[in-house]
Amino acid sequence: MPDTASLIIWLIAGVTGGVAAGDLLKGDYDLGLGNMGCGAIGGVVGVQVLQILIPALRGFNYGPIVGQLIVAAVSGAVLTISAGAVTRWRRSR
Repeated sequence: MPDTASLIIWLIAGVTGGVAAGDLLKGDYDLGLGNMGCGAIGGVVGVQVLQILIPALRGFNYGPIVGQLIVAAVSGAVLTISAGAVTRWRRSR
């Protein structure tokens, strides 16, 4: 179970990645406020999976936190793009 500070950092990084991805892919992929929700979920889940796969990225030192920030932002963006693609696909059917 992550501590509160790590969870807040992951949420902020995930939301940032989700909003950035939503801004880059405006149009059919835009989820509105869903960009933030998908980014937050993607950020937390992505870092949790990473910590299972690479135990060296656990902890609250500078190295692990930087890696966690990058992974949270990227996984937030990936989940936002995936959700936008699914939403677009469902609308076109």
